[in-house]
Amino acid sequence: MNAWSGEFESRGPGGVTVRNAVPDDHGRIIAVCDEWWGRPVAHILPRLFLDHFRMTSLVAEDDEGIAGFLVGFPSPARAAEAYVHFTGVAPRQRRSGLGREMYRLFTDAARADGRSLVRAVTSPSNERSIAFHRSLGFAVTGPFEDYDGPGHDRMCFALQL
Repeated sequence: MNAWSGEFESRGPGGVTVRNAVPDDHGRIIAVCDEWWGRPVAHILPRLFLDHFRMTSLVAEDDEGIAGFLVGFPSPARAAEAYVHFTGVAPRQRRSGLGREMYRLFTDAARADGRSLVRAVTSPSNERSIAFHRSLGFAVTGPFEDYDGPGHDRMCFALQL
């Protein structure tokens, strides 16, 4: 069973439990993400993502609560692609391999679903995200000026599966 096949649960690094997201996770995620990023980012994750893409999104938990999340989905417009919209790892879990494991689960499920490309974007100032995606083998391009509207430049990531 893969992460997109139904009720999914796996053990991640250090005994962290990784499972499909549920809509009720939304409040828990937005309660921590601004702190994890050190700036306001909760606004980029409306609840609709967990209402409609919960089966393709992941939440990780440890003894202290939410340890990470990955919100992604197969593209309905591009049959060969999947997209990671938002992902995060609690500071206490960084460098544990949890982010890498959530991406592995997502990309394995995308591949099993017939997808051959995973995409994501971030702001040019998010150097940690850019370095992380490069370490996973993503091609990084940009910055693309006004990608998400005036003044919202983005770096684009693409991983061939």
